[in-house]
Formats: sequence, structure tokens, C-alpha cells
Amino acid sequence: MTQSRTHTCGELRLSDAGKRVKLCGWMENVRVVSASLAFVVLRDFYGVTQAVAETEEMVNAFKAITKESTISIEGIVRERTSKNPKQPTGEIEVVPERVEVLGRCRYNELPFQINRSRDADESQRLKYRYLDLRNPEVKNNIVLRCQVTAALRQSMTERGFLEITTPILTASSPEGARDYLVPARNHPGKFYALPQAPQQFKQLLMTSGFDRYFQMAPCFRDEDARADRSPGEFYQLDMEMAFAAQDDVFAVIEDVLPPVFAKYGLYSRASAAPFTRIPYKEAMETYGTDKPDLRIDLKVQDATETLSGCGFAPFAETPVKAVVVSDFHEARKWIDKTLASVEVVSGGKAYWFRLDEKGQPVGGIAKFVAPILDKVSAALGLKPNDFVALSAGKGALKTAGVLVKTLGASVPGHMDKEQYSFCWIVDFPMYEIGEESGELEFCHNPFSMPSGGLDVLERAHRGEIDPLTITADQYDLVCNGVELSSGAVRNHDPEIMVRAFELVRLGEDDVKAKFPAMYNAFCYGAPPHAGIAPGLDRMVMLLSGEESIREVIPFPMNKNAADVMMGAPGTVTEKQLQELHIAVAKDKDGE
Repeated sequence: MTQSRTHTCGELRLSDAGKRVKLCGWMENVRVVSASLAFVVLRDFYGVTQAVAETEEMVNAFKAITKESTISIEGIVRERTSKNPKQPTGEIEVVPERVEVLGRCRYNELPFQINRSRDADESQRLKYRYLDLRNPEVKNNIVLRCQVTAALRQSMTERGFLEITTPILTASSPEGARDYLVPARNHPGKFYALPQAPQQFKQLLMTSGFDRYFQMAPCFRDEDARADRSPGEFYQLDMEMAFAAQDDVFAVIEDVLPPVFAKYGLYSRASAAPFTRIPYKEAMETYGTDKPDLRIDLKVQDATETLSGCGFAPFAETPVKAVVVSDFHEARKWIDKTLASVEVVSGGKAYWFRLDEKGQPVGGIAKFVAPILDKVSAALGLKPNDFVALSAGKGALKTAGVLVKTLGASVPGHMDKEQYSFCWIVDFPMYEIGEESGELEFCHNPFSMPSGGLDVLERAHRGEIDPLTITADQYDLVCNGVELSSGAVRNHDPEIMVRAFELVRLGEDDVKAKFPAMYNAFCYGAPPHAGIAPGLDRMVMLLSGEESIREVIPFPMNKNAADVMMGAPGTVTEKQLQELHIAVAKDKDGE
């Protein structure tokens, strides 16, 4: 049996009055006015249409149908007496002559109201995601995701990139997060890994002679959730270019992304090429973060020399950082509440004072500032009605970065919100001291080319320079304070690769063992290549204005990486375990 609807529920207009139509959709609501009058709201993917039952028989037919049942209605279109200008179909209504139930909802009570599902508890929304997605607001985010994906695909294809899919079952490799492992039935005791990214495969495509590659790549990482990060899996616009340098990658991204953001985003303005480039060290010193929001005009200033000897005990622990906010008129209660929220986010204490209309320090630590006011004002460029937020000690820079973001977004006049402001963070450190190991480790991507190539690595091996001073030809793309992507010019030379790994105590044999395909492929003549992979989920989150990335994913996991709708992860049978040569270890409680 087929239901050939003549129109969708978002299609009919006043010009259709008098037509006989057939609509199909979900019965969103029925409002019975009398025994012979009822108003029905029918909803499908495209919109809603009002139907009016005007006979006792038809009213009773609708009263017998539970909400959210799928139905078909056949009837005549007419002009509405009471029009609804907020609805595209608000000038018409359908007088049904026949109604048929296509799929009955067998529950009188729903887990939540469909059009208010976003107000429901998140666990309920995820458990009944198929109902949540019926909400037009939720559905529209997924439609936006599809539109953005299509636009990106078209743009990349127009620029000569080939869409090539890479394997999902691959080998485990150290890429910064935990792998999802898949037992290999035909290889007892061995495991596949789901790719954290197509990193090695796309580099191998470059060595294979493909010039420009991209894909909407699924990536799998066993890591904790955040507002801008979904646990388990995510998607990215993965791309790589042969015979390319950093500027080549930048040119493509600066050409592809702004039109998409301007067309599909909340804001019609997006940064034009070239995007601002900020060295990593400068970003940290100026904004207190490597993900600056350039819509905010506040910056971090160093006040160590000026305030470390003012007599305020916390400032004896250096450094001391300051954020100056001009034209400030907020009350003390607002200040206390805002700085308390900064402390929660940053883990560091924030201090303050402000200058009154006469330029005198008041509030907070004003009594420590007053004796050296001229010195402080000159150093920080202060003027009347300025507010100064301060941080000190080991976490001073992080706290200052949170102050910039929080104060910039909440104090009027310091954030040009309605735009997409892109920037590149460049010159990342190649190495860092690991927090857990206390030893030298790769800072980000071990496959990045060190700035200076083999020569700088040799100098580090000879002790002529500190490895921590080596930068990498690596870059991050940031938009409105959100990191959209990391990318790099790749290390395509086996000799340079080995020398880079030797600094972190891994020799040539280790490199061959961990990255056999890539190492061997590079030995057959690899082209210089570079790439990047902007996160699709994060892009759509920015475009839609959502604060949680789960709002733009069709079937997201919860914060604990569980799919409560499908019941994953779940247990499997003993037979399945035996086939995979796996025994499940019991914990101390025997469970």
C-alpha cells in the first residue's frame, strides 16, 4: 500500500484554495471545541497545516487517534478566517472528508512534548532521540548539517580535490587519544583499531601520486566529552595536498569556509582572506589562550614588574597578569559573581580594582594600588571608569585568558558578536615536557615538519639548542574562540622523521615498528605535503549557535559515551566471546 500525498504540510498557500488535496504526517495536536468542531495540527518534515473537522463524525474520528500517530487527510483547501502570519501555511486550512491512520502511536503519554523536547532532560531526549528529532528546532540543525556538508563537498570538488574514503578497520597507533579496539576473529589475540583520524592513510595517498584528497572522515577517539567535543566519534573535513606548503593550505581554507559560514550561519559576516596569523607564543601572552576569540577587544597585559612589590601577598608569586576593561559601570555584586565563575572555569583566583570617575582606585585591592597609582596607570594605560582584573602565580595566564573571554562577552561594548572571526595560530612548539612523564614528548602531531628541518634537529641532538625552542610547521584554525582544526606541513623525509623521534627516546626501529607503511612509503620518494581537517560537528555548532555539540549530531552519545537509545555498549554472548578468543576479566567483586 502506498500513500501518494498531493502536497506536503508546508506547501499549501492561499492560491491553493478550492483544491482537493491529500496530506500525510504526524497528528501533532487536536483541539476539540464542540461535538461538531475540532482543530487539528498535522506536521511532516516540511511544516504544519491546520485541518478543521466540522462534522460530529469527523470530530469523533480525530478524537479516537492518539497524538503523534501518522495519518493521511483528504479534503478541500479553503482560506482561514483567523490567519496565522507566523506560519507559511497560516492563510489556509483543510476541511477533511476522509482521515486514515497509517501508523498508530500506541501510547497516550509521550516522554515529552515534541515541540518542547529541548526543555526535557537530556537523558530522555537521547533515549527517545527519534521523537526528539521530530521537533522542528532539532530537525533544522540536522538539515543545516546536511546543507553544510553538501556545500563543502561541492567547494572541494570544484577546487580539484578527489573524495577518497580510507579504511575504518586499521592498526593502532599513538595519536594522542585512546583507541577503540576491535578483536580480529581470524587472528587470535590481535586487534584492529578504529582510526582516530585518517592521518597516515591520507599521507600515503600523497606518496601514491594523488595530488589533492579530501573526505568527510569519521574519526573515533575514546576520550571524555566536552561541550564542543562528542565522545566516541566525530566527523571532519579531512584534506591533504601534495607539493604544498602552509600557505597553500591556508589559501584553500580561506577560500572555502567564509562563503559557507556567511551563507549558512547565524551571522552574515565572516572573515575574508587572509585570516589573521598569530604565533602560538604571542597568542598565549596576548590572549591567555591558543584559541582566541578575536571578536573581543580585550587583551592580557603583564603587570609583574608593576605590581609584584605592591604589598598584596598573592602578587609576590609571579607572574602577575592584568586585563583592563574600559567604560565599566557594573555593580559590586556583578563583579563578585563574574569573578567567581572565572575561578570555577580556570581554577585560579581573580582579583580586581577599578577607577572611579575621578580616576581614583576603588574596590577590591584598591588600597594596595593607591600608593603606586601613577606607576600602575602608566604601565596599564588606565583612565577613569576602567576596571582591572588580575591574576597571579603559576596559573595566571590561564586565568587571564578566561577573564578576557568572560569579561569581553559580558561587558557591553567589548565584543562584536555578530560575525565569524577566523584566525590561524602558527609556530606551535614541536616538543613539550609531559605532565605525567616529566620527559620530552611531542607537543601535538608527531608527523609535523620541524621548522628548520633536519638542521635544527641535529643542533638539538648536539646540545646547541634546547629542543623546547623548536617550533613545528603546524597550525590551528580558530573561529570565535573555538578550535576548528589542527593541521601541519608533514614530515615526509625518513631521516628527519627518525631524528625527530630520537629526541623523545624512540629510535629508527621504533619508528619502523609503529609506522611501517608510512616509513617504507617515504623511502620510495615522497612529495612534500600538507593538510588540515576542520571538524564538521564544531562548524555546524558554530553556524547554528548551539552551545552543545550534541545538538547538531543526529544520534549522539551521552557524556559517558553511552548510546542509551540503542543500549550501547552492551554485553555479548559467551559464544561471541569464544569466537573472538576473548575472556572477560572479573573485577574484585566478582562481577
